[in-house]
Amino acid sequence: MSFDRTAPRLPREARRAQLIDAARAVFVAQGYHAAAMDDIADRAGVSKPVLYQHFPGKLDLYLALLDLSGEQLIVAVREALASTNDNRERVQAAVGAYFSFVNDPDGAYRLVFESDLTNEPSVRDRVEAIEDACTMMIAHVIAEDTGLSEDEAALLAIGISGTAETAARRWLREGKVIPIGHAVALVNRLVWRGISGVPRSH
Repeated sequence: MSFDRTAPRLPREARRAQLIDAARAVFVAQGYHAAAMDDIADRAGVSKPVLYQHFPGKLDLYLALLDLSGEQLIVAVREALASTNDNRERVQAAVGAYFSFVNDPDGAYRLVFESDLTNEPSVRDRVEAIEDACTMMIAHVIAEDTGLSEDEAALLAIGISGTAETAARRWLREGKVIPIGHAVALVNRLVWRGISGVPRSH
């Protein structure tokens, strides 16, 4: 692909969004190590100097994309938990948030859950921060309803988020042979049978 030198200049934020979209496609398809800045520039239809004006290096671009992808999941889990006061529906909405995140055709979930760069401290720290943010939101709801300690609630929350994440990734890897709504309902049934055994404090 060649870039158009006569293309109109985009506002900085619009150009940045364009570059991030291109980078997402390249990183998801090739992984961090195999991806090249040339590939990303070509995908975006810009020169490599334009790419470097916005992102000094490949790692900077990857981290920006990881932050955006992680925020998508965090927002989805937050909205799921806030969508209802019925805890059974709340659990199902949270499980559904993980399935929807994994099911997004842009493949952003790979950057969060399947990154080939977790040996890089800045990447590992971000991935852990994303997972912790989701877990702690779930833990907060559990602690409020059960009166469990912060550590106890966090342990249960890890069980919920870990089950939802693992099941969603396996569902996708197996070709989504089960319709997503039914898959979410099945995992929710499993999770709910467990968490509903913890008595509410009020």
